[in-house]
Parts: sequence; C-alpha cells; structure tokens
Amino acid sequence: MTDLKKGSGIAGLSLKTFLVTVIGILLFGVYVGVLVYGENSLTVLNQLKEKKQGLSLEEKILKVENQRLQKEYFELKQLEPKE
Repeated sequence: MTDLKKGSGIAGLSLKTFLVTVIGILLFGVYVGVLVYGENSLTVLNQLKEKKQGLSLEEKILKVENQRLQKEYFELKQLEPKE
C-alpha cells in the first residue's frame, strides 16, 4: 500500500515539493523581471549612461563657447578707452 502512495505526485515528486519548487521559480522570475525592468533596473542604468555621455558632450561644447566669448569680451574690453 505504501508503495502506491510513494509513486503518486507530479514527476515523481510529492505535491508539496512540486508547489514549493514552482513558487520558488515564479518568485525568482519576478525578481529577475524587477532587476531588468524595475525602477532601479539595467535599462535605467543604460539610460543614465547615455544621458551622462550627452551631458559630457554638451559640457565640452559650452566650454569651447565660453572660451570664445571670454576672448571676445577681453578683446572688446581692451578697445575701451581707459579712464
């Protein structure tokens, strides 16, 4: 009699073991989904890296423009009569 009960279940596992395994796999899947698509995810990290690169480029452009404008300012300042 006990031999028949031992063989029952899904894939040779008891129902309790099977349910715990399935729930564990589902929770792990949710965890991975949050890592990939959540608020603190890899996609957000990649977006922030792209934004950082864009801001670095804008910084370089503004530095060059600032140098040009300072040069122009000091050239104009030298043309003013001294008091």
